[in-house]
Amino acid sequence: MEVTYEEFARTRLAAFARYAVVLTGDTHSAQDLVQETMVRAQLQWKKVEAAESPERYVKRMMVNIYVDWRRGSWWKRILLHADPGAGLRVPGDVAEGAADRDLVWTALAGLPRQQRAALVLRYYEDLPDIEIADTLGCSVGTVRGYISRALATLRARMVPGLITGGTR
Repeated sequence: MEVTYEEFARTRLAAFARYAVVLTGDTHSAQDLVQETMVRAQLQWKKVEAAESPERYVKRMMVNIYVDWRRGSWWKRILLHADPGAGLRVPGDVAEGAADRDLVWTALAGLPRQQRAALVLRYYEDLPDIEIADTLGCSVGTVRGYISRALATLRARMVPGLITGGTR
């Protein structure tokens, strides 16, 4: 059964927005990421629709766009504030554990994009190394290195009790 772009976008947009927030660490960047991804998905809809899993195809597009944001030339970057880390804090709430979530968001925001993307794909999407490698366009060994370095960085920043275990 063929699904139109409009139907696909209507049913998956909220999930893509949540996924983008986890990748970027803030809602404004996530909105930009989803918008850019969905525009590209619409322009390439025949390819997306023909994919074995259109949702996975679009998520891969999103990860690639996110990682490529840093690779772009200096004139393509727009800085809205002087401190690049200032806007990456997710506002806390009154629920128990808000402080821990803030620590995790801050620690994740400080990771290089490939390492953060690898962690998101591993722990949020629960993908195995080979699928992460396919999504990031690198080898399985590189994925394991990204995850290992990211976890080591998080441990070094003393986020006690939140990061457990090693890589798969």
